[in-house]
Amino acid sequence: MPVRVSVVVRTRNRPEFVRRALADIAAQHFDDYEVIVVDDGDTTDLVERIVRESDIARIRVIRTEEPRGRCRAANAGIRAAEGEFVVLHDDDDRWHPDFLARTVERLDVDTEAAGVMTSTAIVYERRDGVRWREVDRVPFWDGMQRISLSQLLEINRAVPISFLYRRRLHDELGGYDESLDAVEDWEFYLRVLPRHPIAFLAGEPLAYWVQRPDATDAEANSTVGLAHEHERDDLVVRDRELAAWVRGNGLGLPLYLAQLERQIVDRLSERMQQTVRDEVRRIVGEELDARAPIGRRWRRWRSGGRRNDRS
Repeated sequence: MPVRVSVVVRTRNRPEFVRRALADIAAQHFDDYEVIVVDDGDTTDLVERIVRESDIARIRVIRTEEPRGRCRAANAGIRAAEGEFVVLHDDDDRWHPDFLARTVERLDVDTEAAGVMTSTAIVYERRDGVRWREVDRVPFWDGMQRISLSQLLEINRAVPISFLYRRRLHDELGGYDESLDAVEDWEFYLRVLPRHPIAFLAGEPLAYWVQRPDATDAEANSTVGLAHEHERDDLVVRDRELAAWVRGNGLGLPLYLAQLERQIVDRLSERMQQTVRDEVRRIVGEELDARAPIGRRWRRWRSGGRRNDRS
């Protein structure tokens, strides 16, 4: 029987997180889903054993012979997906138990939307013995009410764990960009939004983006572990789109905007330097007054006398 949702779990050498992710999915109040675990180059059979022990009825494992990266892993799972909707549930992230129920309900009502994103919380974890323990939770883009293309052009404001979308988008737009090692989700959103609206469920966070700032190697969160790749691929995407625009429209506007940016930066730098100089004078003056009260009285008397002379 067809399923409504295909949940793609990407993982590599992190059996502890896979076990937790499958338990998180099994706790959903919505149960019309399948799970596709993409085991990206793992050298053991631990993931398959964890899958057999899970409480999920419809679940499959796709194994690659060698690591192929986040984007290829996502695409492998999506190609195998049979659901009307898809969502990437990375092995270390989590959901509110109502995530699937509420996002599917929204897309059933809002038939024009290509997908739906939810408010998200960043969950910070620290290792406590053999387990990871939550130590803090903060909003991710607190107060956000909608998904805006103009804001996404500036910086990514969504993460895969928060995004349920229609599987047919990949038939129209293709898969995740396998030339990238990071920011593949952001690049995909930038292809979707000029063509289709994305709905947003504000309010209580339904998705939990888990981060472990102190973790290293396989346990590190991708934002930390792939920080260099995020910075590099962000520029790759921007330069590629700028080059496409220049080929069709010429260099005129980008050259003007680059000059304007330089002028703004120069003016801000001048103002900052003047502010620093003024603050230094104020601090030095206060210090001199504190250390030399006689000189302070003399300066005040002189200042008052000059005012009286002018009057």
